[in-house]
Amino acid sequence: MRRIARIAALLSPVLLALVMLSASTPASAQIRITVAFGPPALPVYEQPICPGDGYLWTPGYWAWDPDSDDYYWVPGTWVLAPEVGFLWTPPWWGWDGGVFLFHEGWWGPHIGFYGGINYGFGYFGVGFVGGRWDGGHFFYNREVTNINVVNIHNVYNEHVNVTVNHISYNGGEGGIVARPRPEEERAMQERHIAAVEAQTAHIQQARANRDLRASVNQGRPSIAATARPGDFSGARPAREAGAPYHAPARGNTGGGNASPVHPKELPPFERSAPNTGNADRDRKYQQQQDKMYARQEQERQNLQQKQEQEHQRNQNAGPERQQQMEQKHQQQTQQMQQRHQQEQQHMQERQSGRR
Repeated sequence: MRRIARIAALLSPVLLALVMLSASTPASAQIRITVAFGPPALPVYEQPICPGDGYLWTPGYWAWDPDSDDYYWVPGTWVLAPEVGFLWTPPWWGWDGGVFLFHEGWWGPHIGFYGGINYGFGYFGVGFVGGRWDGGHFFYNREVTNINVVNIHNVYNEHVNVTVNHISYNGGEGGIVARPRPEEERAMQERHIAAVEAQTAHIQQARANRDLRASVNQGRPSIAATARPGDFSGARPAREAGAPYHAPARGNTGGGNASPVHPKELPPFERSAPNTGNADRDRKYQQQQDKMYARQEQERQNLQQKQEQEHQRNQNAGPERQQQMEQKHQQQTQQMQQRHQQEQQHMQERQSGRR
């Protein structure tokens, strides 16, 4: 309990970073952190070659650092399974009760629910298709994992159809829509092992690396994945961010969060005129942009009106209810802003011929 109190004291009250202890089995007890705004999209990166037999892939994810009030990237890495037959269920973020709730990963005999998040490399939202245990040995699916068959012979090939997306959280506006299946719920009741020592050291090393903070790398970490836990030397950077990311603005006083809470606080749209060298094409592209910006402006106004109506209905509510409402409004506004930025980038890419 002292550990929980010490961690809770570090967390920013403005961001509602609360710490809670899971009520699951003792072996799977975990600290879960909630944050008022969602993590960046999952970056695009390559998987390093598996370093040896018995290593299992643990995908990268965004974690939260209360000391810097920022998300940071925990690089994906290959980890030796703690027990024969055990698999890794990745951690995940989910929208719950007006905040984003972090669920830690764990080892167990079956894969549990991980939010429906597509982490890639066998973790495509449901279960794991990157390999399987058979006769006390782990066999790797070469279709979705990077295996050197000169060093590892226990491999197979199984094609997997995948819908690519880089959404990093479950629920809320723009999040993955998925619920635990019965077999995933059963898996969560089995005996679990928390992240092993090599994994926790890997996480701490990532947290201490300033370049891995989302506000610094804008969703494109310089160390996206490593061959072994903590082996950051020579690691590959992400090829690109999964989507545009703009860190919430920080206040100049008090160290609090000054990110927009309501649409009326958002900055004006930054427009760029098409310049392809073809006047007719530029005119067409400009019309497409004007239509998109008009729609986005209307969405801002609609959300602003909706939030003002909610303010009116709750003007006599207590402080706790008012705080929850403002946190919900902030999340709605930021998710809308991120969605608009993604739409703008996609249009620019289409018009420049990059898509």
